[in-house]
Amino acid sequence: MSPRFTSVEQRIDAWAHRRLDGAPARGFKANLVEFLVFVLKQAWACVFGAAILGVIVGTKFFYPEGAALARNDFLVVAAVVIQVLMVAFKLETLRELRVIIVFHLVGTGMELFKTSVGSWIYQGDGILHIGGVPLYSGFMYAAIGSYMVRVYRLFDLRFVNYPPRWVTGILALAIYVNFFSHHYIPDARYVLVAATVVVYGLCSMHFRVFRKQFRMPLLATFVGVALFIWIAENLGTWSNAWQYPNQQDGWQLVSLEKLVSWFLLMIVSVVLVAWIYPPRSPDPNRHSNLHYG
Repeated sequence: MSPRFTSVEQRIDAWAHRRLDGAPARGFKANLVEFLVFVLKQAWACVFGAAILGVIVGTKFFYPEGAALARNDFLVVAAVVIQVLMVAFKLETLRELRVIIVFHLVGTGMELFKTSVGSWIYQGDGILHIGGVPLYSGFMYAAIGSYMVRVYRLFDLRFVNYPPRWVTGILALAIYVNFFSHHYIPDARYVLVAATVVVYGLCSMHFRVFRKQFRMPLLATFVGVALFIWIAENLGTWSNAWQYPNQQDGWQLVSLEKLVSWFLLMIVSVVLVAWIYPPRSPDPNRHSNLHYG
């Protein structure tokens, strides 16, 4: 049982090993086990975000009109309860909670500015808000942070050719500033995408699923997670949690251009997580089969 797991995860890990250690090491069944474990670990890493998104979608259908507590305020209370339960039941560590709080602050700052310039708007009433931003919005950014730190632990992430953290810090700061400055000066997002490719282009990520260790380019991971967030964003806007200007007269898919924004936000997110969990190199003394994802 790995010390990187919480106590609850250690029990789950021990239970899984009792049932899987006897599985074939090669062949179709072995590959199927690796795939199923990968899916389950990903689902476990998403538990905070899935719970928040589930409440948002659920209240679209079932929250009573005219309730004493506005839907936006209910979402804030529900998000706080979910966060407290995550820590109380040892589904999340206090160390991870620090990362999540930083995501709250970074995300809320962006929300306050973006809503003030009309990039998107929040519907509904309520009192638990700052300006036009209901406080549950910070938890959506926190869900990204929660996913990233949990993935780091669950898959024992290691990195080859990870760039110097001071370089990634400068890049992340430039990206964050551009989210604000492009409203007043030329948008540098595609220049920043090119810079990201240069900075992270040689970096690969090693991750362990069950018996096998896999490797894939880190940039491909950024694209995959950005696509996943874009899908979740479509569910959020469809549920009227917030809307873009072109969705005011009827819901439509979020523009694919937002994938670029989410890709860049991934860089900011990775840098924040790296402050708490410094990137580690693969352990040369750890023998395992290496596969390419």
